[in-house]
Amino acid sequence: MSTEKSSSPKPATGPGQKIHKTDAEWRAELTAEQYRVLRGKGTERAFTGQYWDAHGRAIYVCAACGQELFSSDTKFDSGTGWPSFSAPIADGKVENEDDSSLGMTRSEVHCSRCGGHLGHVFDDGPRPTGLRYCINSASLKSIPAK
Repeated sequence: MSTEKSSSPKPATGPGQKIHKTDAEWRAELTAEQYRVLRGKGTERAFTGQYWDAHGRAIYVCAACGQELFSSDTKFDSGTGWPSFSAPIADGKVENEDDSSLGMTRSEVHCSRCGGHLGHVFDDGPRPTGLRYCINSASLKSIPAK
């Protein structure tokens, strides 16, 4: 297996299939920052990620597995310094889990295909959903929309 870090996500073996890899495989495929965020549930500093201020039309895919997660159609400027979306691109693309790691309960967002940590979702977003998916740029890859 190559030790070179991949710059493009690996596709799943079939639609809807979960991806399971060893820790060593994830480390070999992801950059150090992607691994820290996606596999270690880390958070990048506000206003430092690649996509927090991106405005072009794009589809945002999971940096680990390539699953489509969000569209620029639902991206908005939340003022928080992280890419923010009002909804996933489709039902079933993300999963939520309670996170009490900072002494408060938040809803952690994971990629439904590979389980990678994406960020958190809050109920202070714009209409019509009222949700703000606050996502780490390190968890995403941007694909220009056609």
